[in-house]
Amino acid sequence: MDTVNTHFKWEEATGAAKYIADRHYEGLLEGRFYRSSCPRGRIKSVTLPTLPDGYHIFGADDVPGQNVLPIVEIDWPAFADQEVRFVGQVIYLVVGPDPDVVDELLNEIDVEYAPLEPAYTIEQSKALKDGAIHADDNVLDTHMLHKGDIEAGFAQAATIIEETCSTGYQEHIYLETQGAVCYPQDGKVVLEGSMQCPWYVHHTMAVVLGHDNVRAIQCPTGGGFGGKEDFPDVLAAPLAVAVEKLQQPIRLIFERGEDIATTSKRHPVTFHYKTGVDADGKIVAMDIKFDVNAGAYLSLSGIVLQRSITTATNVYDIPNVRVEGHAWATNTVPTGAFRGFGSPQNCFCMETHIHHVAKQLGADPVAFKQRHFLTAESHSLTGAEIFGDLVLDEMLHKVLDMSDYHRKFNEYTRQDGSQPERRKGIGLAIFQHGCGFAGDLEDTLVRAKVKLLKGSDGNVQILASNTDIGQGLSLTFRKIVADTLDKPLEEIQLAVPDTGIVPDSGPTVASRSILIVGYILEKAAKKLKKSWVEGEDQEITEVYCKPDYHQWDQNTYQGNAYQATSYGANVVEVEVDMATGEADITGAWAVYDIGRAIDSTIFRGQIEGGLVQALGYGSCEKLEITQDGVFAQRSMADYVIPTALDVPAIGSDLVDNPYPYGPNGAKGGGELTHNGGAAAFVAAVENAIGVPLSSIPATPEKVCEALARRSDEPSAQQREGQVKGSGPGNGAPIDED
Repeated sequence: MDTVNTHFKWEEATGAAKYIADRHYEGLLEGRFYRSSCPRGRIKSVTLPTLPDGYHIFGADDVPGQNVLPIVEIDWPAFADQEVRFVGQVIYLVVGPDPDVVDELLNEIDVEYAPLEPAYTIEQSKALKDGAIHADDNVLDTHMLHKGDIEAGFAQAATIIEETCSTGYQEHIYLETQGAVCYPQDGKVVLEGSMQCPWYVHHTMAVVLGHDNVRAIQCPTGGGFGGKEDFPDVLAAPLAVAVEKLQQPIRLIFERGEDIATTSKRHPVTFHYKTGVDADGKIVAMDIKFDVNAGAYLSLSGIVLQRSITTATNVYDIPNVRVEGHAWATNTVPTGAFRGFGSPQNCFCMETHIHHVAKQLGADPVAFKQRHFLTAESHSLTGAEIFGDLVLDEMLHKVLDMSDYHRKFNEYTRQDGSQPERRKGIGLAIFQHGCGFAGDLEDTLVRAKVKLLKGSDGNVQILASNTDIGQGLSLTFRKIVADTLDKPLEEIQLAVPDTGIVPDSGPTVASRSILIVGYILEKAAKKLKKSWVEGEDQEITEVYCKPDYHQWDQNTYQGNAYQATSYGANVVEVEVDMATGEADITGAWAVYDIGRAIDSTIFRGQIEGGLVQALGYGSCEKLEITQDGVFAQRSMADYVIPTALDVPAIGSDLVDNPYPYGPNGAKGGGELTHNGGAAAFVAAVENAIGVPLSSIPATPEKVCEALARRSDEPSAQQREGQVKGSGPGNGAPIDED
């Protein structure tokens, strides 16, 4: 049996690792997709070229099973048949030995469309021009949640503040583009590729072929960030159809431009808040409405919607809340999973709104936030009692001390006309992340299973379907088992995620790999340790069961929305060029409660990677749809992400707060690190320029537009008077504008 990472990441670090594009297969054919050039329309007619010997074209009529990608709902066809819904949608797969000839054949395919009015934005979707894209209203999914009595809450309000905040697309920019090779072997259709969830791919091939003689194997994967959760299905379904017919291996590797143009992105979201505050400065009611741009098909948008709804009030205890969210169908690539899965959008918008509410009330934003923190006596937005210890105050004080926040905030707020060229600013965000699937899916749908195989030599093999996509899982799984068995790490190996070998322990998503799968690995290792017999082969199987305290009602959305919740606090410091609007990040600090880290070095990598990705999301990662329905940014030259030169040293720390149902007390942490950076960055820029911002990315152009709107600037004396007495928890009046 093949194993991975006995010498952790050595092959990846030295360039010896064989990614899917590096692998050799005898008799390999090249595959290319023929894609829709029409954003929305009916297919009127098709003209196909005469094919040379050895070349083939596959489409909807060739599918022996169901022509669908079974991602939550069966609405996204593997091959477009009678209609197209976005530019880039797959209509045909062209296959042959010479890629140049395949490209020529692609150019000879002629599809005539009867075009319809496309909708690219949420507003255009709501307008229903030329009828609905989906159903009769373009709403792919909708959910609503209530806490308390919203009408009674607003009746107590002395002040009502309304605001709209929004976020844009984000591109994953994994270093390795999407790619797969599919081939016949021992009567099965086998697919190897760059992926997060081999059992998802296995299921998709089984659905399109109409049988289960299939197998999916993960190759070393150069990053995923959610982009390789559902999207490998788009490659797997057509490849499986073609390989079953030809009985030859076929390779499909995306070029970078094709990858950016056609793969899933982070959902653009618009939140509208209506917030009621009583005469004592306490929030008594909040009405939240938000809209998600889901793209052409549902994909994972319903689950993103659920996460945004169940965590809409972030870390704050607000007694009366109504949340309503809709996922809208548009004629763009289907938006999908991305690190945080709806939480980064929610955390940016909620943190920014709370910050602005504090400023409008003349309150210190930090003290105002702390005053509304959840406590041990609180109930969550979904009505559950708080499980475990909350350490929000401890985290807050730690990150404020590490960053010297208050001294800098007071100093930067006093900047005036004598410092016109470059101004400094500092900002804070507090945030959370629900670990594992929302609701009760772990117990009712997934039922994660793992195996431990002990050989007669005493070595132990871990069998699980969760994948290492750069987050270090191959080491942390081995450490969990080795530490539990009290064995050297070298005696514990991890099997390659291969659906022909490993059980279905669920997908590598939703911050569940350590919390759920790591936990049952620990339980399996405890059983093995107890029953250990020297010199004999032994096998232990363990299946996940949710803890007794976890109760959830999917119909009423009441109970524990997640198995556990992790928390974080970020501070970001910037220096803004007041002429160009460019913001240099000069400092970043981060404190987290992830229960207890399995490996602090691995988690430090998560902290720095997640925070940098969040800072890019908040500052520079601009991805725009043109009037032709395509992304304006087409390469890594014009889709700008942070480089090492853009990021300062990051100071970070953990608060030890063990979770009793995680391995060695651990909770999820990988997605958490992306949730707060954008809000902290924007708060820092606001502190520097003295003008509010309510959308990301806060590019230099957007900063300059905000500065152009600025009216008369308060004098230095006014600012100094406003900041006197400010400090953590004292609620002293302050206005950084």
